[in-house]
Amino acid sequence: MKLFQQKTTVHKFKSAGEFTEQYGIGKGDFILASKSIYEAYFAPQKLEAHVEYKNKYGAGEPTDVMIDALLADFRRTECRRIIAIGGGAVIDMAKILVLAGDYSTEQIFKREVPLAKERTLIAVPTTCGAGSEVSNVSITELTSIHSKLGLASDEIYADEAVLIPELLSKLPYDFFATSAIDAFIHAIESYVSPRSSLYTEMFSMKAMEMIIQGFKKIIEKGADYRMELLDEFLTASNLAGIAFGNAGTGAVHAMSYPLSGVYHVTHGEANYQFLTAVFASYQRMNPDGKLKKLNQFLGGLLDCPETEVYKQLEGILDKIISRKKLREYGMKEDEIQSFAESVEESQQRLLDQSYVKMTAAQMAEIYRQLY
Repeated sequence: MKLFQQKTTVHKFKSAGEFTEQYGIGKGDFILASKSIYEAYFAPQKLEAHVEYKNKYGAGEPTDVMIDALLADFRRTECRRIIAIGGGAVIDMAKILVLAGDYSTEQIFKREVPLAKERTLIAVPTTCGAGSEVSNVSITELTSIHSKLGLASDEIYADEAVLIPELLSKLPYDFFATSAIDAFIHAIESYVSPRSSLYTEMFSMKAMEMIIQGFKKIIEKGADYRMELLDEFLTASNLAGIAFGNAGTGAVHAMSYPLSGVYHVTHGEANYQFLTAVFASYQRMNPDGKLKKLNQFLGGLLDCPETEVYKQLEGILDKIISRKKLREYGMKEDEIQSFAESVEESQQRLLDQSYVKMTAAQMAEIYRQLY
């Protein structure tokens, strides 16, 4: 049984200029970037690389149509090194560029074709949630089924991850909050995954600790205080990414995908809707085992009895940013069953990585509870 691997080398720089100088970014490099971040931090350097902005291909989370358009542009270049500067959407899209062949995104994500890496990828995250810079996972919406699908393959690991905390300074508060909660979900889901090990647990636990401590400081000192904590949150997201890159995520992610796919809710925000409800269900279904150990750990972080950790966690997260009812996103009551069935049909990889493998009926009950 493989316990742990970390294929991506992690670097940290104080500034974007320091990074580009050390790496010699220029001709022969293909940059996919978030436009606002690139224009603020990289455009003034007048780099000679080929640059494309993510919004050229569409708004929101990646779809197979967007990645196909990106692939077409990339294949017209002769670039051998790819630099992804952005959040999880940018990095997930860029991961597909490293693969050999002229295959479509749908063929790649459905694993209908062989996957072989032939190019170098440098990932520069500009949010504190995705952890995509150190994971072997890429997520896209397949428009044919109106749901997200994950591709997990060692061939799409970034070769190097570059952490530059100053790049997070322009994140709006709401996006910062849902990104950080997403990182927490990566940490907590990977901790209870059947694929977890002592090695992944260390990364999960440290990420949860850093995020909870950071949230407590923000609650005490106000939203603007996050600017003092950008390094900590970026590092915590990276640690959580290493954890879930090895152990995987579970039912929280699986249940969020139809909501994201149909109603275009951002990844972190969609995950947030299901976190405490899924773990409360785990508590009812199997209160012993790994969950008991998790509850003891969370009780220490949250200063509460282990029997109250999910109530206390929900209280803290709601002070960071309030959740909505699923119907507020446009979800219809008659979609409760169809969403649950679509998860059971298309997200077996994630359900297999869950603490308890849920049935469609059990997931429908959670959708109904949150509706």
